Amino acid sequence: MSELTQSNAWLALRKHYNEIKHTHMRTMFEEDEKRFDKYSLEMNEILYDYSKNRINDETVKLLLQLADDVKLPLRIENMFNGEVINHTEHRAVLHTALRDQGNQPLIVDGIDIMPEIREELARVKQLAEKIRTRGWRGATNQAITDVVNIGIGGSHLGPLMVTEALRPYTLHDLNLHFVSNVDENHINDALEYLNPETTLFIIASKTFTTQDTMVNAETARQWCINKLGNDEYLHRHFVAVTSNVPLAKEFGIAEENIFKMWDWVGGRYSLWSAIGLSIVIAIGSDQFDQLLAGAYEADMHFRQAPLGKNIPVMMALLGVWYNNFFEAQSMAVLPYDQHLHRFPAYLQQADMESNGKNVDRQGNQVDYTTGPVIFGEIGIAGQHAFFQLLHQGTKLVPADILAPVYSIRCIARHHRALMSNVFAQTEALMRGKTEQEAYEELKADGLDEKQIKQLLPYKIFPGNRPTSTLLFDTLNAKTLGSIIALYEHKIFVQGVIWNINSFDQWGVELGKQLAKNILPELNDIEQIDAHDSSTNGLINHYKRHRPRKTG
Repeated sequence: MSELTQSNAWLALRKHYNEIKHTHMRTMFEEDEKRFDKYSLEMNEILYDYSKNRINDETVKLLLQLADDVKLPLRIENMFNGEVINHTEHRAVLHTALRDQGNQPLIVDGIDIMPEIREELARVKQLAEKIRTRGWRGATNQAITDVVNIGIGGSHLGPLMVTEALRPYTLHDLNLHFVSNVDENHINDALEYLNPETTLFIIASKTFTTQDTMVNAETARQWCINKLGNDEYLHRHFVAVTSNVPLAKEFGIAEENIFKMWDWVGGRYSLWSAIGLSIVIAIGSDQFDQLLAGAYEADMHFRQAPLGKNIPVMMALLGVWYNNFFEAQSMAVLPYDQHLHRFPAYLQQADMESNGKNVDRQGNQVDYTTGPVIFGEIGIAGQHAFFQLLHQGTKLVPADILAPVYSIRCIARHHRALMSNVFAQTEALMRGKTEQEAYEELKADGLDEKQIKQLLPYKIFPGNRPTSTLLFDTLNAKTLGSIIALYEHKIFVQGVIWNINSFDQWGVELGKQLAKNILPELNDIEQIDAHDSSTNGLINHYKRHRPRKTG
């Protein structure tokens, strides 16, 4: 048995769970009129309401004791101070340094990293503004009209999510495209209507060797050469974000247009770095500064607020409560803002790549569940898709709901209809509908007793389904920065409690390694027998049936 599951706080939570597991939230609200006041927190323009959760004062006390037992405040400081907390890769974890608005040095390996961070940010802004103001010219001296970001994982999902979220703040005559899938359809669809004379490619790859990214990059490079006639002016159409400068230069990218990545920034936490070049191009330097400022405010809240008043800490503890005690294996993320439509996908990587681990920091197999399955969709769309399962399914699915108090244009009839659904769904998931309530409703509709008896079982909703709601004034760059950072810190806290390394991703590597081995086997028509029977059969079927052409 692990030290975690045998700790006093864990055992006390297990006992408490058995005492509270059948208590309905209806009863909790009836018995405590101040639940909202007690179980909601504010940070600047963000309200976090967690009162519609299956908790009481004792739950909160025991969860906070668990956080104390794992020395969470110390672990938070270790991260911010640049300690080597990514122990399997021997790295600090300092995405927070990328948005640091203070004036204190931060020493890593004996060097203050803050001047280099600010210098690189200045370079990113300079290039972005040159493109935005039409100062950057392509091979035929035309201004750039389209920017294509080629990356994968964090080099794709972060910039894509942010540029979509901040769409109202972008230059609408400068088009951004994002390509990640090695499937040729993705890049072909992106290039179909583009003009190489007015297109700039950003190749975002830490190593400049990632197969998906580099296959797409080579296709883009050849497309430009085919259209322009030669490679003489490729340097005007390609920039890179990478730590591998020699390979980027060999590709044809001028050294002054290669932007740095540091090994203490993981890909899924990298949108604040030069990986965010496409974001700066889209929204401009001032708005990007606001994004960083919002994240920094969340950092300071996380670092300074007492644990019980700390939004990401409470988010994380509630996740542990459901994941490890209620055995809820998934979590829904439901934005009620159309511009956040890529936010659930972004969080899938941030959370599942971070905490999808089965080995603890000592190298032992864990005997408890770790990261949940994250899924989600725009709330209104989800209501007409998977909310049926949330309301009446057999699985408990805690949900986070995110919604703006007002939108940038805020047409009243639209926004009030939207928000009525936000409030109705959280109430419905909490309250449900009893048999008596369903009976009275059907009777009021004029059904006779026989009809009521037939329909009644289908009209009962158990309720007691937990939701937490993040209400924010409006979705601007600063608020978005804060929201992203709050979720980053939530993920970190859960990793601390589960005693896992949230900042490596060895599980991503196995498939990549095998793909490299299999790729040469696909270059001829010979039968393959080097794998298991299924893999051999699939490869051989593919080779028999694919078109006989190369390339």
